[in-house]
Amino acid sequence: MTKHGKNYLAAAEKVAETPYTPLAAMQLVKEVASAKFDETVQADFRLGIDTRQADQQLRGTVSLPNGSGKSVRVAVFAEGEAARAAEEAGADIVGTDELMAQIQAGEFNFDAAVATPDQMGKVGRLGKILGPRGLMPNPKLGTVTNDVAKAINELKGGRVEYRADRYGIAHVILGKVSFTAEQLAENYGAVYDEILRMKPAAAKGKYVKSIAVSSTMGPGVPVDSSVNRNYTEAAE
Repeated sequence: MTKHGKNYLAAAEKVAETPYTPLAAMQLVKEVASAKFDETVQADFRLGIDTRQADQQLRGTVSLPNGSGKSVRVAVFAEGEAARAAEEAGADIVGTDELMAQIQAGEFNFDAAVATPDQMGKVGRLGKILGPRGLMPNPKLGTVTNDVAKAINELKGGRVEYRADRYGIAHVILGKVSFTAEQLAENYGAVYDEILRMKPAAAKGKYVKSIAVSSTMGPGVPVDSSVNRNYTEAAE
């Protein structure tokens, strides 16, 4: 059993069991955040899916309208014109063989990786290194593409990844405690809509079972999963 400090316990006492509207939940998350750093706000969606089944996987990316508040360093595997386009778009690292050598040596000076399709033959050899870290370029996530500038802009502009774990829970970043409650609620709405849109066809029964939002050091705040519009409006 995890032991929590007095700040966490004091914050938890302020959280009711009855689910909150998205906006009210974000207001409370901000209110009870007590760390001295700008905590990350995350949503946890408990879904009625069995991710052990191939047809019930849930993974993708979503662009947050207000950004994620996180500075994202992007590495790009590209040559020639694509490499130049990547540099102009603000990629932090651009290369091929030299970049691969750095990775094989254990140097990871980036948070996301993009590759042009012609580089995937080489990049594929790094699968065992990049895969477990969630850094492997993937066509489904838009990170294997000839339009590297678009991918870089999206990653740096607030595109976040979501993926349901083995328990059917998708953990998704919504932003920072320093965001306004309205900004966090708008980001939450974008994520909620995306998760509904991507519901696996094979999912049975109730799809969204429960939702909670929390800051890095704070308690979970339950969100009313039936509220799927007007995310930034207060309850009447």
